Amino acid sequence: MPPLPKRKYAKARQGKRRSHLGISSPALVNCPQCSSPKLPHHVCPACGSYNGREVIEAKTPKAE
Repeated sequence: MPPLPKRKYAKARQGKRRSHLGISSPALVNCPQCSSPKLPHHVCPACGSYNGREVIEAKTPKAE
């Protein structure tokens, strides 16, 4: 049998050990065409532009 710890680890010590595992929010930049926030190096979901040109059709709600 391998050796086992003699005492329970405190929650504070456990938190210090896991301090670098937190989730960070994604970096956002403003779209140069419509100024809505988007992920860098991705197509803008609002206007559909990438690198100064329209790549995809923009999603617009259907008029009924």
